[in-house]
Amino acid sequence: MEAHGEGIGYAVDGVKQTLRIHTDRGTALPEAIVACRKGGTFSILGVYGVLDSFPLGVIMNRGLTVRTAQQHGQKYLPRLLEHAQAGEWDPTFLVTRRFSLEEAPRGYEMFKTKEDGCVRAVFVP
Repeated sequence: MEAHGEGIGYAVDGVKQTLRIHTDRGTALPEAIVACRKGGTFSILGVYGVLDSFPLGVIMNRGLTVRTAQQHGQKYLPRLLEHAQAGEWDPTFLVTRRFSLEEAPRGYEMFKTKEDGCVRAVFVP
């Protein structure tokens, strides 16, 4: 999940997102790139959409190696499900809000805006 930013840059990103100029607010990525040492490796894990403000010049000038990936759910999901089914692990602590399917539009809006601390929504039929 992208970090919450501050200041004029974060506000500008919010306007761009509202206008659908880009889909994400890339606050943490540029800060992490600037913090990376020369010749270092910068890894991005997760899902990002379109960002128009990306410090490519910093990456080039510092000679950074960039690695990316998404979480490999297909590989780990069977093992995680086994632990949950055996009662060894209770994943319910991850859920921040529950919604019925009829409440899905409201639930997606709350998730998108992180309203009321909604960072992981579950929709129950």
